[in-house]
Amino acid sequence: MEIIDLEEKNKQSYFVCLEDWAEEMKEAENHKEIWFNEMKNRGLRVKLGIDEKGEVGGMIEYMPIEHAYAEGLDLYFVNCIWVHGYEKGRGDFQKKGMGKALLKAAEEDAKVLGAKGMAAWGISQPFWMNAPWYEKQGYTRVDSDNDIVLLWKPFSEDAIPPKWIKKKYGPELAPGKVTVTSFLNGQCPAGNIVHERTKRAVEEIGDKVILKTIETRDKEVMLQYGEKDALYIDNKKVNLGPPPSYEEIKGLIEEEVKKL
Repeated sequence: MEIIDLEEKNKQSYFVCLEDWAEEMKEAENHKEIWFNEMKNRGLRVKLGIDEKGEVGGMIEYMPIEHAYAEGLDLYFVNCIWVHGYEKGRGDFQKKGMGKALLKAAEEDAKVLGAKGMAAWGISQPFWMNAPWYEKQGYTRVDSDNDIVLLWKPFSEDAIPPKWIKKKYGPELAPGKVTVTSFLNGQCPAGNIVHERTKRAVEEIGDKVILKTIETRDKEVMLQYGEKDALYIDNKKVNLGPPPSYEEIKGLIEEEVKKL
């Protein structure tokens, strides 16, 4: 196994989280690429895991927390660590130590860059970005937002624990219409897919619905609203994990239209 930096030849696979085979990923459009091109100038780092056959099986992306969806100082933040686990496409690379190797390589790189610690987010449930997995790698929980946990590993005694950005958004509703608000960051293809499905649903339903898109690539906007990727239908927040289908999103909007 080898851990390498992202190369030009692997960028398109990285933009779709190594799921080149997934038709659903086409719905994400090019938001990830736009996000990457901005964030690479703000300290974004990407590493890939390669097996003994030279096949890319995993990825990790991390960046200074000053540009991430958490508050902190002199830390790096893991946006995503993903080892391909499907039989489709490139195959199943999980349970072979690639995730641990990716995280260790990112931590060592962050230390060289002068970071005082590494932060990451995880989910309490046994799902993707599993918080207990991070705890096994020496991370501790410092904050939570329901099932979404913020963890960290300090590298120095003077490191300060991170904290979540507090949610501050109150929907601004348009009189006589259903107001759909989509917070679009671009970092996660899942969020990008939800945004594009929402756009299609709003266009299909017509003039009884208004769509507001708030781009959150800038940290100032995240701090203003307390959101990164999110979807509101009037004042109701939609659960984005796993991403709702186009039919589900359209149905939720139509339910609110009937109340007008």
